[in-house]
Amino acid sequence: MNISECIKTRRSIRQYKPDRVEHSLIESIVSTASFSPSWKNTQITRYIAIEDSSLLGKIADNFTPSYNSAIIKQVPTLIAVTFVKGRCGFERDGSYSTKKEDRWQMFDVGVACQSFCLAAHEHGLGTVIMGIFDEDGISNLLELPKEEELAALIALGWPDETPITPKKKGVHDLLQYR
Repeated sequence: MNISECIKTRRSIRQYKPDRVEHSLIESIVSTASFSPSWKNTQITRYIAIEDSSLLGKIADNFTPSYNSAIIKQVPTLIAVTFVKGRCGFERDGSYSTKKEDRWQMFDVGVACQSFCLAAHEHGLGTVIMGIFDEDGISNLLELPKEEELAALIALGWPDETPITPKKKGVHDLLQYR
């Protein structure tokens, strides 16, 4: 599959088969995503693959809204995407490089999440990125180090649905020349 096909055919998947995702496949996806660009090559994005059903149950029951918990309750693997704080958007002296200050870190994590999802799609796996959750609750449950912050959750598994392509805006709506 070429990159255009991969981008155009990837969908957010919310129904999964119970089949386990092999660790070697997850490692291959993370390896591919590691090539995502980052601020001054800081490479701040980290991944935690959660497969333990009791952890998945706690996250679903206690730390996510119902529409996300329904996904988490049936996915074989949930990826907690974190980032190392205080490295993006800064100069060596600790000052901010732009008006965005430390908000650049979310851009880097977003790029890495998209790369992760496209790499998973290339292997036939489904994903959906979730951003609504109790960040503190999940961070405590996973015992994240204080220098890391939880950015997103990605459901990962073998799709049990084939969503249709939603209508997309055309280039004339998205692009301007000046």
